[in-house]
Amino acid sequence: MTDVYRWRLAPDGLATRRQLRALGLRPGGQDVVAELHRPRRRKAPLVAYLYRVDRAKPVRPMTPARAAALAAAMRARRTCPNCRTDAGYCIPRSLGMCVTCHDSPLPRKDSP
Repeated sequence: MTDVYRWRLAPDGLATRRQLRALGLRPGGQDVVAELHRPRRRKAPLVAYLYRVDRAKPVRPMTPARAAALAAAMRARRTCPNCRTDAGYCIPRSLGMCVTCHDSPLPRKDSP
């Protein structure tokens, strides 16, 4: 059973994933030590998982292969499937294509 702490009352030495990342660390395979609950009105509390800072490991360095894979993934998110151009921004998933293609009155590929 993990310990549960209320918002802003967690002891020193515990951190969330985001806090670990800000310190240049990662959980490193350790189990969740505690939970942090932030109460909300008429809703379930927000939950954050806490890890021990002393057991955290350093973040793995970015290798050229990882950088290339990340660049390719971001390029795919920026490429419009309709006009096949780099939009310069991540294509909104709600639209499924760049804003220009979505707003243009011209027939699209999916039209008969």
